[in-house]
Amino acid sequence: MTLEKFEDLVIWRLGRDLSREIYETTKAEIWREDFDFRNQIRRSAGSVPDNIAEGFEREGNNEFINFLSIAKGSCGECRCQIYRAFDRQYIDKEKMEYFLQKTIILSVKIHNTIQAVKQSGMKGNKFKR
Repeated sequence: MTLEKFEDLVIWRLGRDLSREIYETTKAEIWREDFDFRNQIRRSAGSVPDNIAEGFEREGNNEFINFLSIAKGSCGECRCQIYRAFDRQYIDKEKMEYFLQKTIILSVKIHNTIQAVKQSGMKGNKFKR
């Protein structure tokens, strides 16, 4: 199967979902006073699909792997911030566990994608020209 665009990637769609859900969660009144923290968790969640898309569009596997690694790091940052949100009582335990599970699954899938790209032996579309 050939991927034509980043929107075809499951990891991009999962990252987009995470970003949207974090944004919706942080719209609650309790987050309004702590705007720096609210914006940071939004940025880390948004960084996941952004970096997947940017890496894919670069059309080189080494660059794609690099951006996937950044996306995986942002996913970990978001997971840490989920704990902080729980500690500050911005989210309840159920919501924390829900988001933790989403970020763990996404992180594993990004890791698996990195490994698949490394093992593909291809250098990327930009080298085909």
